[in-house]
Amino acid sequence: MDSTPTRKMEVVEGDITRQRVDAIVNAANSSLLGGGGVDGAIHDAAGPELLAECRTLGGCPTGEARLTRGYRLPAPWVVHTVGPVWRGGTSGEDELLASCYRASLRIAEENGLRSIAFPAISTGAYGFPADRAARIAMEEVRRALRKARSVERVLLVCFDSRSARIHREALDESSAPP
Repeated sequence: MDSTPTRKMEVVEGDITRQRVDAIVNAANSSLLGGGGVDGAIHDAAGPELLAECRTLGGCPTGEARLTRGYRLPAPWVVHTVGPVWRGGTSGEDELLASCYRASLRIAEENGLRSIAFPAISTGAYGFPADRAARIAMEEVRRALRKARSVERVLLVCFDSRSARIHREALDESSAPP
């Protein structure tokens, strides 16, 4: 019998702050001090201790990630990553977004985390086209899961049905035979 853990990706519609995983990913701004959208919701749900810890980190450049505790969240950890602002696709946005997923998954691996939940990074106020972002997310998560030692489950948590549909289509495309 094969003892290799089953690795899986799943798209769900819901509230990322309620996910019962080892870590949730925060689509943060570079200050890491809270903001709107997912970032604000995560800070609100985690409580003031999250902001206090984020103040000690000195920010985070676009495409990189940082780890904090989850405090009052069901998830014990938060991986904060800063996605790119969409500038028409000619300013390295695709690579920066891919780097967000790679950096977040690298932190999960380095810390022995088994499950992680991502929002649709950069697709809100940062204006990244949702279908393009979803394809990048699926490609990077699939690539990371092939090499993963600890991460077994990745959720892509979409706030609304449109985003969930786009992510499910991208997941279906990424798993289709060539």
